[in-house]
Amino acid sequence: MAFTSWRGIIGCVHPTLRPGSTEEVIRLLPEGIGVLSLYNNIRRGTKTEFAEVMKGYEEHIATLAEQGCDLIHPSGAPPFMVHGFRGEAELISGWEKKYKVPIFTSGQNQITALRALKAKSIIGATYFQGDINQAFKTYFEDAGFEVKCMTGMEVPFDKAQELSGEQVYAFIKKLFITHGGADAIYMLGSGWRTLHIISLLEQDLETPVVHPQPTRVWEMQRRLHIREPRTGYGRLLAEMPPLPG
Repeated sequence: MAFTSWRGIIGCVHPTLRPGSTEEVIRLLPEGIGVLSLYNNIRRGTKTEFAEVMKGYEEHIATLAEQGCDLIHPSGAPPFMVHGFRGEAELISGWEKKYKVPIFTSGQNQITALRALKAKSIIGATYFQGDINQAFKTYFEDAGFEVKCMTGMEVPFDKAQELSGEQVYAFIKKLFITHGGADAIYMLGSGWRTLHIISLLEQDLETPVVHPQPTRVWEMQRRLHIREPRTGYGRLLAEMPPLPG
């Protein structure tokens, strides 16, 4: 094991070649955790493309398992959410048995985080358009949450990273007020660069935010039996609650 990986090695499979999320996760992780990253090349963000990319995900997971990763995280919530809450669980369980490594998806991670925060209802914001948002809504409803809305911003899939944090903040705040609030705010997707608005949203709306990057870093730490809080990126990473049983 390399010296820089003395606290564990995480294998990540990313859905797109879009930069940003990998860098953010590595910056938020504690020292001593190694990260091996492999990439798919989703470009359109459609249900058809999500179905086609599953083969790529499994090939990358097999490679990371061969490299001795302690934990594997296939990121990208939508490609797995479209399988449904139960369908995703069956798929991941099968891969864990086949490759003998703990695996969790973005959707599973976010459900775990919402449960750790004891949230029962959510306001959901995405950068997807059309009826796919209904599939996301159903996924969380099947997991037991009241979804007050799951609404996408009007932006092309390959331009989500160009949205300013201020635009996303205003969009989420309007959703929150319009729908009468919720126990948690949920931000779907790692494409937007919005770490800097998490604490601001939590402060102004007095509600915890489940954002993909701090949320996965929280679970990565907890699964590796590490507890190193970080402030400035929301309640979850600052308080480091235990994984729910």
